[in-house]
Amino acid sequence: MKTLADLRVKLFADGAERKSMLELYANPLIQGFTTNPTLMRKANITDYQAFARDILSAIPDRPISFEVFADDFDEMERQAGLIKTWGPNVYVKIPVTNTRRESSCPLINKLSHAGIKVNVTAIFTLEQVREVRCALEGGAPSNVSIFAGRIADTGIDPVPLMEKAVDMLRPHPQMELIWASPRELLNVFQADEIGCHIITATPDILKKLALVGKDLADYSLETVEMFAVDAGKSGFRL
Repeated sequence: MKTLADLRVKLFADGAERKSMLELYANPLIQGFTTNPTLMRKANITDYQAFARDILSAIPDRPISFEVFADDFDEMERQAGLIKTWGPNVYVKIPVTNTRRESSCPLINKLSHAGIKVNVTAIFTLEQVREVRCALEGGAPSNVSIFAGRIADTGIDPVPLMEKAVDMLRPHPQMELIWASPRELLNVFQADEIGCHIITATPDILKKLALVGKDLADYSLETVEMFAVDAGKSGFRL
């Protein structure tokens, strides 16, 4: 099994809680950050731009993705142009479609060729990867974000799809593939094995990095000890 030092895949933290983001920024293993409107809502953020500018002042030197929240392409374009100005390390997240299933690829192409670093998000199919690849070809550095964890939630193994996506993007070094929404730490090693460029993970998953390489016999004993302690604290009697 690989050690953390052997990993080639880049670890990005996925979240919008300032304290957690700054703690992870202090960890040299974390090479970037991603956010989205849902995570910001969970973090009770009410002023999008103030939050973003505050985080960027504290984290000025690692990639950070901020998502547009419009559903109309003209407004998406306006928001993307504003978000871009927040810092040189900013990637603008654009969903692969709007809520009416209309492809965002024409806008993605326009933004990328205008020099905006785009993170295309909410991708689930290889056909979407093909369309996005064509839109981004010849443009600025970009991310192609496949929600592998959500694909797994449907009972489909995402690894073969992710392997094919890696192959599809290989001729385009300015495009980096993201394994998004992982469900367990094992996904980090799966992403690394297939040559995926980036994997995003929540702080809860990233905390498990400390378990990598742990002796399984010791882990077994610790688990038994946990059960014994909790049973004693509960005062169970039979």
